Amino acid sequence: MAKLIMMKYPFILIRPIGKTSMSLLRNIKSKIKGNIKFVRKISLITTSCALVPFCANSVDIAPTSLSKSERNITAQLHLADTGIPWGMVWLPNGDLLITLRDGELKRLKKGKVIAETISGLPEIAVGRQGGLLDIVVHPDYASNGWIYFSYAKPDHHGNKSTAIMRAKLQGKALTEQEDIYVAQAYGNKGNHFGSRLVFDNEGDLYFSIGDRGQRDKNPQNITRDAGKIYRVRDDGGIPDDNPFVNNDEAKKAIYSYGHRNPQGMVKHPITGDIWTHEHGPRGGDEINLIGKGKNYGWPVISYGINYSGTEITELTQKKGMEQPLWYWDPSIAPSGMAFITSEKYPEWQGNIVIGSLKFGQVVMVTLEGNKVVKAEVIKDELTRVRNIKQGPDGYVYVAVDGKGIFKLIPDKSL
Repeated sequence: MAKLIMMKYPFILIRPIGKTSMSLLRNIKSKIKGNIKFVRKISLITTSCALVPFCANSVDIAPTSLSKSERNITAQLHLADTGIPWGMVWLPNGDLLITLRDGELKRLKKGKVIAETISGLPEIAVGRQGGLLDIVVHPDYASNGWIYFSYAKPDHHGNKSTAIMRAKLQGKALTEQEDIYVAQAYGNKGNHFGSRLVFDNEGDLYFSIGDRGQRDKNPQNITRDAGKIYRVRDDGGIPDDNPFVNNDEAKKAIYSYGHRNPQGMVKHPITGDIWTHEHGPRGGDEINLIGKGKNYGWPVISYGINYSGTEITELTQKKGMEQPLWYWDPSIAPSGMAFITSEKYPEWQGNIVIGSLKFGQVVMVTLEGNKVVKAEVIKDELTRVRNIKQGPDGYVYVAVDGKGIFKLIPDKSL
């Protein structure tokens, strides 16, 4: 497997020519250790030279490249002072519900500029990445009134897990609250809760739970929660055709596994397929098309490395494990995800927009069918972009940590 060393200097590429090349790679790494930013595995590359200094054009690094769009997009403030806004959903009457990670649920009534607080939330474990997380409404909300949200749930031993609750909204309060799924709590770590929620065309609810910081225990084990995408009925029941319903030891709600921390999930507007993105470690953020019973590999395969710079795995692919449609290296720390279907952005219809926590950007991913052809920055300098939704008025709304919610206004030439 070839290795690309990104340094302060132009690229050095080593073409795999057996043990000699790998020994040479180790020698280079040991001599320039202080200059290495990261090491990334890539597929086998053919080039005219075994050791190529200063020839960056010999490598296709499209999965790690982010160009800047020439289009002018204005970020118009829609709601200020939201703290860390995690989830957003509009009600049929145009009101906007917003979850704040610090454990508050807000409602911005249509036409208003100040949001009101909704009471009736459960006990929430607020801290680090935990808190009140994503929110969606039932596809038939107009007739049944169900609202669904994910949150970090504490137990009596000080441990935490991801839970999914549904409730109804009466005035300024939640009523008829009930947990429809509570993941098993394996510890008190405050990271990798996952949390994204989406309904499919059949009315089933999908949700993500991250590996909870236990990568060697949870993602590859279908008898344990965490590191999974789940599918349940709207009341929390298990669909008869879930992939592991006949496995007595498995968690029956699991739909796919081998995930690290998925914080973006959407339904394709035409096919109805479920798409996700997930955080890699240092490198290896992924976009995935979710398949029933599929294994997405974490941590057995990865395009990332540990934050310390050490290796997680030598493998980027393995039989029986899915490859991402796209990956970023270095990481952009993706959060939030939406398909563009609106006439407000005619040239971008059918593409995906994703937030970048790390770079404070909105990234557009251009698609041809299920193939990602490029990713480009359409808006930057926003600080940490937490979530992205297309609103009922057709505009894209961006939730930004510490700043608020913004509407993206395209220039007239778009």
